Amino acid sequence: MAKSETLVIEDDFKGFPVNCFCIANGMKNDLENVLIPGGLVEDRIERMACDVATEMGEEHFTALCVLKGGHQFFSSLVSKIRQFYRLASYTKNANKDFDCDQIREEFIRIKSYEDNVSTGKVQIFGIENLESLKNKNVLIVEDIIDSGKTMQKLLQTLKDYELKSCRVSALFLKRNEISKLTPDFVGFEIPDKFIVGCSLDYNERFRGLNHVCILNENARIKYSNKSNSNN
Repeated sequence: MAKSETLVIEDDFKGFPVNCFCIANGMKNDLENVLIPGGLVEDRIERMACDVATEMGEEHFTALCVLKGGHQFFSSLVSKIRQFYRLASYTKNANKDFDCDQIREEFIRIKSYEDNVSTGKVQIFGIENLESLKNKNVLIVEDIIDSGKTMQKLLQTLKDYELKSCRVSALFLKRNEISKLTPDFVGFEIPDKFIVGCSLDYNERFRGLNHVCILNENARIKYSNKSNSNN
């Protein structure tokens, strides 16, 4: 069970018209709708930062970023957690050791997808950085959890490093029958649809969209690796 409230978007939610948002004309025909406006995403990250800081208290911890999709979420989340600590240090009852330097950053890269399908094989890069996590509190920061297989593989790998504690933070959690994993901190629980934007990509496209949008079927075919390899 998540340690904080999750904003749930129901399966029958139709989203918002693309034309109501500032989206490049060249992308509009590839999108079904806007599922989550960018401003709402930022507000949720701020609340998640508050929840993480409250949960961790004065414990020092390592924020482990899953690159590269998770980098934008990671940067925003960690920045907001540090801001929370800075403000908290000014309260009357604040411990003098309560500071923003208690967060250490590490980065890894994981690959398991081609097009919108999991390959079933999980590759973890940057594994040499994980030796430093022994006896440390760790917060894994991931942009989206779909099948959960990638995260389960990472969690299994981290067991070899004898962490003091391990928590998972995900901005998006897809609601499906495959995933059995519930992160400790979740921004949005979303329908089982393929989304792009706010750092989420489809074969390296659409990552720069500042809203979370549903990619239509024609775009998935047009930009698939298999389609491009035939050109």
